[in-house]
Amino acid sequence: MTIQISTLDNNGDARGLSFAMPPEALEFVGRVADLLFASTVPGAVRGNHYHLSKRQALVLFPGAAWSLYWDEGEGTAEQHRTFDGRSAILVLVSPGCSQAIRNEGAEPLWLVACSSKPYDPKEIVARSVI
Repeated sequence: MTIQISTLDNNGDARGLSFAMPPEALEFVGRVADLLFASTVPGAVRGNHYHLSKRQALVLFPGAAWSLYWDEGEGTAEQHRTFDGRSAILVLVSPGCSQAIRNEGAEPLWLVACSSKPYDPKEIVARSVI
């Protein structure tokens, strides 16, 4: 079980920013069964849970500063990393890894989650990492 973090290249031009899901992220997810688009208001937290069997590729868009909190399975150490909001960040989340994202900025934080399985509340287990 792991969390993998990488910066996405901006392939935009004069019209604006443009980011593509890298092939390795799509391979990690496998068949895409669900897409979630969400914003998080300043100071709010999303997450504090893990999925029993679903893999996710999260893309957090440039804008607000934010923090990622995670573990790599029950009984592992909680970890933390802060981002300044200048780049798009890809976070690959394995099943069993709890994660939470807190908006540290003054504007909404936007993300998209690409998942290997459809949404199922029975598949989500609360485990706070923040």
